[in-house]
Amino acid sequence: MSSRIAELIVSLEQEQTLELVRVRSAAGEDPLALLEECRQGMLDVGQLFHEGEFYLSELMISGEIFKGAMAILEPYLEQVRGGDPIGVVVLATMRGDIHDLGKNIVATLLRVHNFEVHDLGVNVEPETLVEKVKEISPDIVGFSALITTAFESTRRATELLVEEGLRENLKVVVGGGVTTPEFGEYIGADLQTLDASTGVAYCLEAVGAA
Repeated sequence: MSSRIAELIVSLEQEQTLELVRVRSAAGEDPLALLEECRQGMLDVGQLFHEGEFYLSELMISGEIFKGAMAILEPYLEQVRGGDPIGVVVLATMRGDIHDLGKNIVATLLRVHNFEVHDLGVNVEPETLVEKVKEISPDIVGFSALITTAFESTRRATELLVEEGLRENLKVVVGGGVTTPEFGEYIGADLQTLDASTGVAYCLEAVGAA
């Protein structure tokens, strides 16, 4: 598999990345393979961020490139999906955090695997998330956090899920660059991970589709 798309994402070359995705998609290349190249680019960006070579500005730029690539790939990805949804997922970045890069990658991967995804966005109030869970009865709730200011609101959301009697039949997943296994335990999550693929694999297992 070519890694040119990944290289361009790491180089923050937006126009070149989107043009290459557009050309290769139109030429009939496997959209899942192209998605994987985009994901690899984002993994490389994330590694550079953790190593201190990239900062939040680079993360945000790469996130915009990824969004643009997904907009191009979406019609092609639709063609490879089929059948009824295998599960329902609610995703959110909670109050105190406006970063959505990792969440967007997970949302895309879940949709590719035929999950019905309800993405509530960023800076979400705990009460808003709980109301959505009441409304649609999802199988899984996924939280994303890139900065620690979202920790308390994420914890409050999981507390409300328990208080409202919604937690028993619900799997809770948390991810993001600042999360740790200890934070996962703190909020009572079923899984904490820094890797989008691990999170998706867990969701597939949780609905019996692994």
